[in-house]
Amino acid sequence: MSFPEYELTDNYSDTDPADAFVFKFHTVDEELGPDQRWSTWLDVERGSRGPDPRPDWVVTEQAAIDTELGVLKTGKEADVFLLERAVEAIGDNPAKSSLLAAKRYRTEEHRSFHRSTAYVEGRRTRNSRDTRAMAKKTSHGRSVAAGQWAYAEWDALNRLWKAGVPVPYPVQVDGTELLMEFIDDGEGGAAPRLAQVRPSKELLDLYFEQLRDGMRELARAGLAHGDLSPYNVLAQHDRIVMIDLPQVIDIVGNPKGMDFLLRDCHNMAAWFTNRGLEIDEQELFADLLTMVF
Repeated sequence: MSFPEYELTDNYSDTDPADAFVFKFHTVDEELGPDQRWSTWLDVERGSRGPDPRPDWVVTEQAAIDTELGVLKTGKEADVFLLERAVEAIGDNPAKSSLLAAKRYRTEEHRSFHRSTAYVEGRRTRNSRDTRAMAKKTSHGRSVAAGQWAYAEWDALNRLWKAGVPVPYPVQVDGTELLMEFIDDGEGGAAPRLAQVRPSKELLDLYFEQLRDGMRELARAGLAHGDLSPYNVLAQHDRIVMIDLPQVIDIVGNPKGMDFLLRDCHNMAAWFTNRGLEIDEQELFADLLTMVF
């Protein structure tokens, strides 16, 4: 595969403007390994690429290659893989690469989504055929459901990232695959979950301040995480990052919105209290409600 570069010549007196351009082509090896594919960045539809301002580490070049490096997490509804998106140096353009978390929602392999009934109250599908298929739990209906969860998480990540909530940057979504920022531990591995760490008193205070601020921003937007726990928060050194967001709840629109918000408060208050930082879940709940109303 060849990718062109365009250069102006030094002679601007040519009568034909087309002669002022010189086309240089650089050949890229098209042979890909079994765990590789060409970048899908330009294949996704409008609105399926990450929001601005886009971080510098996002690789957008057409010649980039996606290489699957392994499994980060397996789950009942989705599996998360580690992906490297990289492009070689081409002409004056330097090589560039980034690590991504590729979350792939299950379709036919997964019979049902155990969170569907409670979390999606009030949601509607645009297509009546899809609605009927989901209700009947046909193969097509399960595919539609998987895609809905991927796009629900995509929408949530976009909205929350722009609002300043500590979530991974959403890179792109394509069908049932969501690519997002890989939150690392600084040593090449994945950042641990909050449940796995034993922070110092100072760090514990810092984590809670960040968590409370993030929950406040969610509440200010009228939302609750809906499944917040120490297992859905990553600890990246002195920074926390909320993950697993397909079920984000409209606190007012969902009949059980308040219940979900209170449960989020209970889960997180209990963890911090068990680590030595006394947190009153009711006070946290009341504080978040002031953001909603």
